[in-house]
Amino acid sequence: MWWFSFDFVGSVGGGAAVLLAQGQLLDANGVDYVLLALYFAFVLGIGWLARRAVSTSLDFFLSGRALPAWVTGLAFISANLGAIEIIGMSANGAEYGMPTMHYFWIGAVPAMLFLGVVMMPFYYGSKVRSVPEFMLRRFGKAAHLVNGISFALAQVLIAGVNLYLLASIVNALLGWPLWVSVLVAALIVLSYTALGGLSAAIYNEVLQFFVIVAALLPLTIVGLVKVGGVQGLVDKVTASKGGGEQLTAWPGAELTGFDNPILSVIGMIFGLGFVLSFGYWTTNFVEVQRAMASKSMSAAQRTPIIGAFPKMFIPFIVIIPGMIAAVIIPEMTNYKLTEQGPYDYNDAILLMMRDLLPNGILGIALAGLLASFMAGMAANLSSFNTVFTYDIWQSYIVKDKPDHYYLQMGRWVTVGATVAAVGTAFIASGYENLMDYLQQLFSFFNAPLFATFILGMFWKRMTAHAGWSGLVLGTASAITVYALSEAGVWDLPGQGASFVGAGVAFVVDVVVSVVVSFATKPKTDEQLVGLVWGLTPKEDLKASTTGEDAGWYRRPGLLAGIALILIIALNIIFG
Repeated sequence: MWWFSFDFVGSVGGGAAVLLAQGQLLDANGVDYVLLALYFAFVLGIGWLARRAVSTSLDFFLSGRALPAWVTGLAFISANLGAIEIIGMSANGAEYGMPTMHYFWIGAVPAMLFLGVVMMPFYYGSKVRSVPEFMLRRFGKAAHLVNGISFALAQVLIAGVNLYLLASIVNALLGWPLWVSVLVAALIVLSYTALGGLSAAIYNEVLQFFVIVAALLPLTIVGLVKVGGVQGLVDKVTASKGGGEQLTAWPGAELTGFDNPILSVIGMIFGLGFVLSFGYWTTNFVEVQRAMASKSMSAAQRTPIIGAFPKMFIPFIVIIPGMIAAVIIPEMTNYKLTEQGPYDYNDAILLMMRDLLPNGILGIALAGLLASFMAGMAANLSSFNTVFTYDIWQSYIVKDKPDHYYLQMGRWVTVGATVAAVGTAFIASGYENLMDYLQQLFSFFNAPLFATFILGMFWKRMTAHAGWSGLVLGTASAITVYALSEAGVWDLPGQGASFVGAGVAFVVDVVVSVVVSFATKPKTDEQLVGLVWGLTPKEDLKASTTGEDAGWYRRPGLLAGIALILIIALNIIFG
């Protein structure tokens, strides 16, 4: 394994490797290590306890559809609040400032509310075990297989990002050899996910949510005190490279890559707010799986809506630290000014922790970073093993085996996915801003899938042939936009390539789907009941309001309305 250690050190970009080379490790003491040990003990204990409740494949992959809404709601948001989110969004905060808020207020919350109110009745009501299985029922085997393979590939790539981040963070902060930090953390995630399945992942995600907040909130408060409060931050950001535009969310020209403010707003709303956002939150099984584990239709609908409330306020403890780092950490201010040096934007949180946190608080911060890694990777693994086992292995490779066979297969698939993620970690090391990489992946995989879903859910004339052909050509068009941008044929700085690619993929998918649908034969109305909005009885789409689902505070529509009002207010206040 020494070859892995050597090669990975060479691949770690920015300050992680530099901190190690210069011996600038944070001085973690016994208290910090005790806190870390306690956290790991809790994580493994939850996995062991969850194992006792696993007797069928449905228990392993979907928690037996028995979890309450508050648990699945916190897990829903924690699964997304991985190391990618924390490191990537703080990097965006350091580079772009307040426009990064759009990833939450435009690029997340509206789509989460739409998922809860409109789409979960179809997912949960049809009793499918995965999003690709819904594709199978609506469009047939070809679209099912395309979606299953593309989703599995995306999860391995994203899990690799989490591994890369963990390796660089632990190596820089604690000085552990890279191969040790990767293997230890990967084995911990593998252990509780393989033992307890989705239930272990979900309950750990609830724990990890509170640990992450406990880590980031003190860092934000100490950072604001150090910079001179909110007004001090405003003054320093205004005087820095990028100026006052970093203090307002709109029009976000630096983020989109468009000089024209009108085009920037259109690109933001359509590319990020509609295609990328809805494509991710409404069709990504990593998130939808948490809602599918709920105990009732009402709980399933409330899952993403409950998650929307913390989601809209998380930017204040993720993006603000990045902005603070860009104006008070010397290495970061130098990089922002010159775009040269051993550090890059991904190091914003690391450098803040190095300079601002005392022992004890450091241990909590380290646990928070490890929690974010494990939450993200566990979500990738739990969704990957479900899709691979049900939608690829059981559907096309080994059929008609007893349920216990697929339960055991799911555990072995989890092991294989973990090994594969180690390999894909090297791909992530080539990006200075990991959110660039993530948004490119989403434009490839999620944008065309959303087009296929939304068209097929509301247009009964759409055919099975249109389902798979739209997906394939939509994905190909997004990849083409990316290739043209990389080759310099199309100048799309910032994350403009992913926004434009997502928009192009959506339009191409819709156009291809419409053309192919009129040239091929659709399913009958009877075959589409429960799969298409206009053909499904309205009573089948309504959640219960009695028993455990009684009370105005449990009504999905009302909760979604409150969240929507709050998100509009935030956009106005910080616009």
